[in-house]
Amino acid sequence: MQAYEPLLKTSAEAGFKQVICFSGNREGMSDEQGFENCAKGLQRLLPLCEKLGVTLVMELLNSKVNHPDYMCDKSAWGVSLVKKLASPHFKLLYDIYHMQIMEGDVIATIQRDHEAFAHYHTGGVPGRAEIDDTQELNYSAIIKAIQGTGYTGYLGQEFIPKRSDKLSSLKQGVQICTVA
Repeated sequence: MQAYEPLLKTSAEAGFKQVICFSGNREGMSDEQGFENCAKGLQRLLPLCEKLGVTLVMELLNSKVNHPDYMCDKSAWGVSLVKKLASPHFKLLYDIYHMQIMEGDVIATIQRDHEAFAHYHTGGVPGRAEIDDTQELNYSAIIKAIQGTGYTGYLGQEFIPKRSDKLSSLKQGVQICTVA
């Protein structure tokens, strides 16, 4: 927690309204114990977040492929933490790539739990590559679902291009995610 206090202050001074945080790994802990530990630690930071006008945003990551042992690897676990803390200064980063790997049902989850999500990331599945027609997600439909919730924030293009022309890959990702 000591690492986050100066980070929160620096972020607020720079005008940033959100700071990404992570649950950490299980390291033998049950989901229940990890949940309680996260809640206790976050409760200590929330008064400072409130004072600074900053929201802590915990990223949902997969523990199957990229982040073995990561605690916050299911949206239901994260949403329960948001509900327990009941603060507008704690939300989730719904990483579409990671949650497709862990649980699928991306659009239904976004529609059901959108109030717990403060930010979104993209990424092609499989392989975390471009979000084009070589992967299994229909990003146009996903973006329409996100827009349908009233979300007006940013969408992080967090994929690792396989093509040599990385800017073209990014441009294509932005075009796919720009829907009316």
